[in-house]
Amino acid sequence: MQKTGLLNIGFGNFVVSSRVIAIVNPASSPMRRLREDAKDAQRLVDATQGRKTRSIIVTDSGHVVLSAIQAETISQRFSQEEDDA
Repeated sequence: MQKTGLLNIGFGNFVVSSRVIAIVNPASSPMRRLREDAKDAQRLVDATQGRKTRSIIVTDSGHVVLSAIQAETISQRFSQEEDDA
């Protein structure tokens, strides 16, 4: 049986780590387009708690999750969780 871990994306918000496809920086134009497309398709989850978006997490279900935590920090947490499993 596979252990399903949760990835802390900040401010008490978590995503299932096995569903994460990518953790990206939101600054580029393609990422802004990804965010808008997800919003239009109602697949956008805003977990920033009103703060500036510092990373975008893409899941295998096509959902796009916004986080106020830097992408590098989330990727370190992701790597650490994989090492613990």
